[in-house]
Amino acid sequence: MKRVGGLWPQLVSRENLFEAAKRAAAGKRKRGEVARFWLNLEQEVLQLERELVSGAYQPGRYRSFWIEDPKRRLISAAPFRDRVVHHALTQVLEPVFEVRFHPHAYASRKGKGVHAAIRHAEGAARKYEYVLKCDIRKYFASMDHEILMALLGRSVKCKPTLELARRIVAGSNEQEESIAYFEGDLLWTPYERRHGLPRLRYETMYNCAQKPQGNAESIWRKYEAGVRFQQGPARGCSKCSDR
Repeated sequence: MKRVGGLWPQLVSRENLFEAAKRAAAGKRKRGEVARFWLNLEQEVLQLERELVSGAYQPGRYRSFWIEDPKRRLISAAPFRDRVVHHALTQVLEPVFEVRFHPHAYASRKGKGVHAAIRHAEGAARKYEYVLKCDIRKYFASMDHEILMALLGRSVKCKPTLELARRIVAGSNEQEESIAYFEGDLLWTPYERRHGLPRLRYETMYNCAQKPQGNAESIWRKYEAGVRFQQGPARGCSKCSDR
């Protein structure tokens, strides 16, 4: 697909910024920071517009706190005015990337969501005997920002839009050191950059096949050359054990 340009005028338009403020405030109007922004909505949006157009906009500091959902997790929240900018950026980038997403990626997409994901998973469970379950360890903290921006640049060529995205990414929480990574990465990664890819853990969930074909183990072997995996225990599928 061709790279998309000319996004900046739409991104910094007042219509886009007002819509972004509306989306960012949805369900949160009673929170102090949001209420203060909404009380002076027009002035706040116009100030953001001036900062974006002039190039003076700089993201603020994130606020971190712990939640139990169900396990203890550290959450980082950007200032509300920055979340408005995040929505403004997303609103122009979403159509660009929506057509590029995998058809079975369900998170935060229109017409997808949890229920659609469950329906697809149930259908796949009836059709396939093996599941390869992956989880990226501390995804946002371990993400390589340089790689992320390079991937973004493959689809977007609008320089001011890319610069805004770079500032947002660079202004997020500090990246953590890679705890484990594929050793071969040392051959390809310059020493002045962080080494390592996000560590993945997986578990192969066996149902009840007697002679497996297309075993999830073979899928794992295809990927272990590029990313180091931590292998979890094989587990039987209780729903299939009665067959």
